[in-house]
Amino acid sequence: MPVNGMPRELISRERLHRRVDELALEIERDFADSEDLLCVGVLKGSVFFMSDLLQRLSRPLVVDFFQASSYRGETTAPGEVRIRRDLDHSLAGRDVLLIEDIVDTGYTMRTIMALMGFRGARSVRLCVLLDKACKRETPVQIHYRGFEVDDVFVVGYGLDYNDRYRNLPYVGVLDEVDVETE
Repeated sequence: MPVNGMPRELISRERLHRRVDELALEIERDFADSEDLLCVGVLKGSVFFMSDLLQRLSRPLVVDFFQASSYRGETTAPGEVRIRRDLDHSLAGRDVLLIEDIVDTGYTMRTIMALMGFRGARSVRLCVLLDKACKRETPVQIHYRGFEVDDVFVVGYGLDYNDRYRNLPYVGVLDEVDVETE
């Protein structure tokens, strides 16, 4: 069990909020000319990050959600993605800001971004809270990156372990022994 039942802190609440402020400024600048910005959160992990980020934007926008599951079994190829919840809005001709909690291998994000392009999005830009680049197996263009993290098991600020810890106000680390014994 983690010390005091809580994961050790990796990124404090203060650092998260400062970085979200910076990302919001970059996004405001880059989408200044966009008249139809659609912000798509990838469920469930992006919800806390997305909420904080979008509250800092002063421009009109539309919010939608997408949920996918990635499978890597013996009968499935890396990157095979199943859609669990699809978008309510059309992507045709729209600028899309795709918001995700973490990118590691890159297969799921590559697939989702390609799907959005196929569906007619004018542009798709990816905003990621955490980039686990050390685990990348396929290239993914990340336009807005919160933090790069090592190969550790992170929880909090939307990220979970067995649907727990999402509500932590910081990003924490569960050590291997903690993950195996819980």
